[in-house]
This record gives sequence, C-alpha cells and structure tokens, in this order.
Amino acid sequence: MCGIVGISRCADVSFSLYYALYALQHRGQESAGIATFNGAGLSKHKGNGLVADVFSETVLKTLTGTVGIGHVRYPTTGENRPENIQPFLFTFRGHVIAIAHNGNLVNYRELRAMFEDNGQIFWSTSDTEIISKIITEEIRKGGTIEDAVRQCMAIMKGSYSVVMMYDGDLYAFRDPHGIRPLCFGKVNESYIICSESVAIDALNGKLERDVYPGEMIHISAEGVRSKQVAEADHRGHCVFEYIYFARADSRLDGSLVYDVRRKIGARIFEEDPIEADVVCTVPDSGTAYAVGYSERSGIPFMECLIKNRYMGRTFIMPTQVQREQAVRIKLNPIPAHLRNKSIVLVDDSIVRGTTSRRIIETVREAGAKEIHLRIGSPIIKAPCYLGVDMPTRTELIGSDKDAEEVRKSITATSLHYLSLSSLVDAIGIDKNDLCLGCLTGCYPVEIHDEVCDNRCVTIVDRDFQTNLFSRDVV
Repeated sequence: MCGIVGISRCADVSFSLYYALYALQHRGQESAGIATFNGAGLSKHKGNGLVADVFSETVLKTLTGTVGIGHVRYPTTGENRPENIQPFLFTFRGHVIAIAHNGNLVNYRELRAMFEDNGQIFWSTSDTEIISKIITEEIRKGGTIEDAVRQCMAIMKGSYSVVMMYDGDLYAFRDPHGIRPLCFGKVNESYIICSESVAIDALNGKLERDVYPGEMIHISAEGVRSKQVAEADHRGHCVFEYIYFARADSRLDGSLVYDVRRKIGARIFEEDPIEADVVCTVPDSGTAYAVGYSERSGIPFMECLIKNRYMGRTFIMPTQVQREQAVRIKLNPIPAHLRNKSIVLVDDSIVRGTTSRRIIETVREAGAKEIHLRIGSPIIKAPCYLGVDMPTRTELIGSDKDAEEVRKSITATSLHYLSLSSLVDAIGIDKNDLCLGCLTGCYPVEIHDEVCDNRCVTIVDRDFQTNLFSRDVV
C-alpha cells in the first residue's frame, strides 16, 4: 500500500516530512526514505526499517532545503532489496528528479519489456521505476511535465498516487480511477500532499481537499496550479482502505473513516442480531466496528484483548510464519472479561483465516463460552492486483468457501459477514465509484486472465508503443 508525502515552501522540510511519515507508518513498515532539494541539488536518506529507526536528528539536519518528498514502503511489486527503497532519485539532461509512488501497476511487466526492447536499463524491480522512464522519455522529446503525466495516465494501468520533485517544484498526481488515496493541505505557509489526512493533522495543518482522480497538482514559487489531466468513465476508490488499511481518524474522499466503520458495526447487528453478554473488538482496526455494534445492540462494549502497542500490523508481514508468530505476542486476552461469557467478537475482515483462528483459540482458552464472530466486510473472494498483499486465491480462505465453511475452519460459534449493500451504504460512495475487486472479482481496470461479466479482459494495448518512443510529443 505504501505511504507518500510531499511538502513545499517549508523551512524545516526534513523534520516535517519525518513527522508526516510517522503518521503514515501504518501504510508501510519495510523501509522509509526522504529526499529534499536545497536549490542546488538533491539530498537523500533511505533505509530498511521503521521511520524512527531510519532517521535521527543528525540525519534530518543533513537533508536541507524547503521542498521534499517521503515514502514508507509496503511491497507489492519488487523484492525487499535496497534499490527498491523510495524515493527514487535521478538526473536527466540537467534536471534533478525524485519520485515516490503508492500503488501497483498491473501492466508493469509489459511496460518494462517494452522499454528494455528499446534499449532502456533498470536498476530496481519496482514498478515505480516505470514512471520515471515515461517521464524522462517525454523530457527527451521536449515535452513538459504535464505532457509526461498525461502520457503516464494514458499507458499505465493500475493504481498510482505519485509525488515528485522536479528542479525544486513539487508535483503530485492520482490515477484516473482514484484507487489509492491522496489529499492536499496547508500548514501555515507550506503546502502538503499525502496519502492520508492524518499526516496533515500531525503537522497541525488544514486539510483542503482530496486530489481528484486524474488530477495533477503543481506547487512552485508562484503558487499552486491544478490541471485535470485525464478523465475516467468511473472512479474506483479502494474499499479495503475503508475496511482496514486507512487510519480511523483519516478522511478519505470526503468521509471520516471512523464514522464509516461505526456505521458498519451498527449494520452488522441489524443484519444478524444475537444475544450475548459483551461486545469485544480485535484491536485496533476492529474497534470502531465494535463501538457501532454495541451502540446499536445495547450490548455493553468491553475490551477483552489488549494489544501490544509495539507490534506492527501482522497482516502486512511478509510471510505466514511471521504473521502467526506475531499474533501470539500481539494480542493478550483478559480472562476476567471472558470467563463463562458469550461474546460478540468484531473484526474488520478475514483474509487468510489463520489469524482469526488463532485469536478465537486464544479467547476460548481464556474462558469464553461462546464466540460469535462478526466481520465488517463481505467475504474476500478474489485477489487484489492494485496494492494489497493478497495476490493469490489459494491464500484467501473465502475464495472457495461459504460463510459456514469458514466458520467451521476458524472454529467460531457463529459467523456473519456484512452484506455488500450495507458496506456500500455505510461508505456513502456510489457502488460504481468503488473498487470492489477483492469482494466481487470485478475491477476498475482490466486484469489479465480475470473473468468479469462473462468476459476475459487483457491489460495492455500495444498500439501506444510507436507513439511512446516517437520523437514527437504525444
């Protein structure tokens, strides 16, 4: 998923970027990086680990300038290797450029092969490098950054929110479907563009609005300029941002995530009411759901699992063994709140099922009499190709099982998934403007070998190749 941030016209830009990335740490735990521009050139520091581990006060003082970008990485395309840590920095024909990207290009391999066939070389295995190749190709032909962004939107298929420095100016753009989040704000006299509004809050700034799908924002010494570079037939905001990934205190495309999840919790009870002694949450992402369920049902809310706050998110750990080990030390039950109780245990989703099974075993061993699991999303049936780490059907417990089969597998007393209609209603965005691919198998962009509405679609049209490498600006 990754988190990105760009800040312009800020005297202490490196420290501001640091605090913004800290607020976005939940979006990526593998690596972090910052690049700044001081008027003469780029400064950078990148490394594996959490933001607090990668940066120190001494390091931040070396990142001079008034404009910069930052990135926290969660890998979907590209291995865990140093050359994949963002931002990417490079020079081309006298221009200094830095790029950070959140998203996943589904036609990455086709585009890379095309560039390689035309003599280009690559230093990473990240799809972000494709963006730099398209931009430099447009510069080579005499085009502007707007031309380059237009070309990106014409040929890149998938999800992408991008922040970029180009000779000291800050640019940002969002894919025409708006799959990955991106917002714009102001901090005193500075401007900030970031994945979630919590990064703006961390700097005591003001959220202005979301970056529109297909929009490019350019911030320079002259001010802020917006350009609608591409239009989409429909939008495709990622539903999993609302279900799990975004922080509850973020605002995404006009909605406070906490309020969405609280509404979802109320809807879960309305769809499948049950008598129980207490409502419990799987912290932290399940908490807002549990609050809404408790308010609507009248069943008291009580914490039954305490989270180790020094643990990261187990869902985005790279291997199943690591995820299972993490669960054992991440959540500790309170037996006095569980013993001989019938509980409603509320969580956001079930992806692989192994974590849910382990949590239920833990709660049962602590003395719970009945465990009624309630889930704030429909069954996750299909892979995500657009940035969430559930790439194959074999990993998804719901891909070939119905709710009753899942219940037996995870050993819950009962299980209820929220309906798709209730989820869409709680989010408050038209169904046609959401990416529901992981729930329905239908995606806002074409996916190779995926079948939707009885048709098999492909991901890339090679007719653009001649134009891309022509010496005339497209």
